[in-house]
Amino acid sequence: MKLLGTLTSPYVRKTRVVLAEKRIDYSFELDDPWSEHSRIPDANPLGKVPVLVLDDDSTLFDSRVIVEFLDSVSPISRLIPSNNREKIEVKRWEALADGVLDAATAVVLERRRPVKQKSEAAIKRHMDKIERSIAVMARDLGDKPWCTGNALTLADIACGVALGYLDFRHNTYDWRVLHANLAKLAAKLAERPSFADTAPRDLQPPPATASHRKS
Repeated sequence: MKLLGTLTSPYVRKTRVVLAEKRIDYSFELDDPWSEHSRIPDANPLGKVPVLVLDDDSTLFDSRVIVEFLDSVSPISRLIPSNNREKIEVKRWEALADGVLDAATAVVLERRRPVKQKSEAAIKRHMDKIERSIAVMARDLGDKPWCTGNALTLADIACGVALGYLDFRHNTYDWRVLHANLAKLAAKLAERPSFADTAPRDLQPPPATASHRKS
């Protein structure tokens, strides 16, 4: 199977972490949906990443759909419990974490707008959502080692990816000072290869060598 996405999308990162934890072989193809040359709209009519291309060339999109599919592909490291009550708890964590990401990406896009079009009220509204949601995460985590249950689940992955994106794009919001228990969880997750290997980063332009000079 093949994953289409970027190195900066937190939704792509969540999928990559799950693929690593499940030990599923795949190829990763970089494709920026904002590029005029992107092939993402051909694979996903919504024009969003991630997109998972299966062996029969059919596609899955929306990270929540993809990760639930991946968890069913292999019995290794089950990340979504089979028990309905426990499953709903994990999916609730994922919904909350993805909501943080939705608000955080909205702030990024709003801040990139021209000054005259930028809405500080919209930015504040989204930041309020983030702060409320992070406070609920910290409350629900309490002094537990994991978000739910006694081992890593999709809840921890979704939470960790959301916190990592705040560090990446919103580093002036110091959630670690406000919520030490989330900081402890994030530090534990950062030690896992699945998180270390997928840390978000902006692509750097190639050096102006003989074969890569600007004209």
